[in-house]
Amino acid sequence: MIVRFGYVAMSMVVQDTSPSKTMTMTSFNKLADREGALLKLERIARTNLHNTLRLLKHNVAHDIKVYRFSSKLIPLATHGDLEDWSPMPVLQDSFAEVGEFVKKHEMRVSFHPDHFTVLSTPRPVVLINSVRDLKHHVTMLNAMGLDATAKNNIHIGGAYGDKPSAAARFEEHFEHLSRDIQERLTLENDDKTFNAIETLRVCQNVKLPMVLDIHHQWVNNEGELPWELWPYIRETWQSELAQADAQVNKPLVPKIHVSSPRSVRDIRSHADGVEVGPLLDFLRRIAKDTPYLDVMIEAKSKDTALFGLMQDLGQFVTEGVTVKDKASIEIQP
Repeated sequence: MIVRFGYVAMSMVVQDTSPSKTMTMTSFNKLADREGALLKLERIARTNLHNTLRLLKHNVAHDIKVYRFSSKLIPLATHGDLEDWSPMPVLQDSFAEVGEFVKKHEMRVSFHPDHFTVLSTPRPVVLINSVRDLKHHVTMLNAMGLDATAKNNIHIGGAYGDKPSAAARFEEHFEHLSRDIQERLTLENDDKTFNAIETLRVCQNVKLPMVLDIHHQWVNNEGELPWELWPYIRETWQSELAQADAQVNKPLVPKIHVSSPRSVRDIRSHADGVEVGPLLDFLRRIAKDTPYLDVMIEAKSKDTALFGLMQDLGQFVTEGVTVKDKASIEIQP
């Protein structure tokens, strides 16, 4: 099994490359000139996109082909008070430059809309805002010229006192989404509400690929072991909505998330790095039937955690692990 590792948004190595520079609505409203304030937002967005490109170049230099964009590339992009603002025309060239770099280097990229984007909500206004946010993420990926292999990963959302009803509501709301939003989505189990079994069931019902978070599964489960679910999770990546190229019916490589608990007292929060033992145990157990896998590292130390994990994995070269480059390994079944 070939395993590629990636990280989220920020680099701890390359300085002053934040892709999430922002402005609050309070600060925006303090500016007397509204047009000037909008121009400032657009300047911040161009800086974020420029820094994203710098991070992608850093990734290529270190063989990192899996990366999650910051969802805050355009500050206040979905704020209700700025619905008449259309920043994409002036940002088109910057988005296109990022997209061309991604395609040239055959990178796998994604977004993870924030926890306010929930399709299980019973509140119409929350649903409207959630759909607006998903449309915004699709618009950014389209502006980059990326096909539907670039996904937006979300959770089911809250249970609102009745988990089966919330899951059914998610499925109903999903069916009413436009096709371009649907085909960009993946669904992930969470650490408090919808566990891996429940998330898998929804994915099977709506034909969405499932991103297994093995840290979340460890703290929120029904007694199952993650590799016991893996054959069923892997199958979700064969669905129509997971196809990398519908013309050749080529399925996307499955993806998982990995992190480690911060401490025994705080098992849900992410540690700075990733403990190699539990991850390697999982990878070995699924290697026989999974030729390729992409792993998103969600550790606090971002790319530094990736580099540390690769060093740790290098200690197992006599135990069936081959280091292929700076960000990928091969595991013998």
